[in-house]
Amino acid sequence: MSTENQDVTNTSAAPDAAAPTSDRPARPGGFRSGPRRDGEGAEGGAEGGGRFGAGGPPRRPRRPGGKDRFAPRRRVDQFGIDGIHEVDYKDFQRLRRYLSDRGKIEPRRKTGLSAFHQRSLTTAIKRARYMALLPYVANQSR
Repeated sequence: MSTENQDVTNTSAAPDAAAPTSDRPARPGGFRSGPRRDGEGAEGGAEGGGRFGAGGPPRRPRRPGGKDRFAPRRRVDQFGIDGIHEVDYKDFQRLRRYLSDRGKIEPRRKTGLSAFHQRSLTTAIKRARYMALLPYVANQSR
């Protein structure tokens, strides 16, 4: 017999009972179904694909120069600086700055007002709308 025939006969023999049938190596502790936690395999691993992966896809690097697109600005309570305790609904020029281009009241994270002044601003804007000093919605021009 040649060497080629011996290889063929060895592979055609029955597989060893102790050898695993899949491409994964045997793990101590018996059989456990579910994703693997050791970082190997197709679904879990360093790529961040599985449930127990690295915590999701890799993060994108920061922008060059260290500048972020939405860098937080220092929030300033303009009513507190001007010494206004209660916001007046008749001062519609000031109130207009706190409306979006669609006529909505801007949130506190965008206006930078304190919680007290934001509530007072909301009440004043609603009163000014009722008195027809401010619009409820933006101008609809097509």
